[in-house]
Amino acid sequence: MKITFLGTGTSQGIPVIGSTHPVCLSSDPKDKRLRVSVLIEWDEFAYVIDCGPDFRYQMLRAHCSKINGILFTHEHSDHTAGLDDIRPFYFRQGNIQIYAQKRVIESLSRRFDYIFETENKYPGAPTLDVHIIKNQPLLLNNLSVIPIKAMHYQVEVLGFRFHNFAYLTDVKTVEDSEIEKIKNVKVLVINALRIEPHVSHFNLEEALQFINQVNPETAYITHISHLLGFHKEVEKTLPKGVFLAYDNLQISI
Repeated sequence: MKITFLGTGTSQGIPVIGSTHPVCLSSDPKDKRLRVSVLIEWDEFAYVIDCGPDFRYQMLRAHCSKINGILFTHEHSDHTAGLDDIRPFYFRQGNIQIYAQKRVIESLSRRFDYIFETENKYPGAPTLDVHIIKNQPLLLNNLSVIPIKAMHYQVEVLGFRFHNFAYLTDVKTVEDSEIEKIKNVKVLVINALRIEPHVSHFNLEEALQFINQVNPETAYITHISHLLGFHKEVEKTLPKGVFLAYDNLQISI
């Protein structure tokens, strides 16, 4: 299984428009972060978790010419605003498979009504095959994927376990019963927004505590804001086996 980190930044990305914060002015490529998303590939299959406003560029940058589907963690725009850019895949492949909670599908159908339209549909709009995720495993081709429930302030979000890889973002709290689903995975990806506490995201201390609970072999931190600090400086402070993810990072499991 190959994982490509398409984006590792928070909702505004890094650099933030108009910001003079030192991290936003950094020349280090690892300090430049698009909105958070990952590409997961195994055998001949390829799935994306979330398609935010940078989706088109992320697909071009990753040289991704085929996707089998998109899984959505939740409905916020930094995770969904690139939905229209599935059109090139649709034109080549036909209907695009999407997977999300019912609430998320309802939100997308309001915001992208022309995609979900069934009568008098504009011919240039893509067509989706919608799969509602419940709190039970789903089969993606030959792989069973386990949803992981978490809370993003008052919004329920989903993480996903793909065999020995678990991906969670925009997390603030996770019930013990959900943590049990991912304990001792080989690789865990989890969000850490900044050093200071935040109402809807783990800060770095909370993310490290969560990593200790899960006890993966290796952990990567994502959904990072400029307020976490410079990539090179922060990574030096992390415990053994914990790393900051960065855009274009690829790992194999």
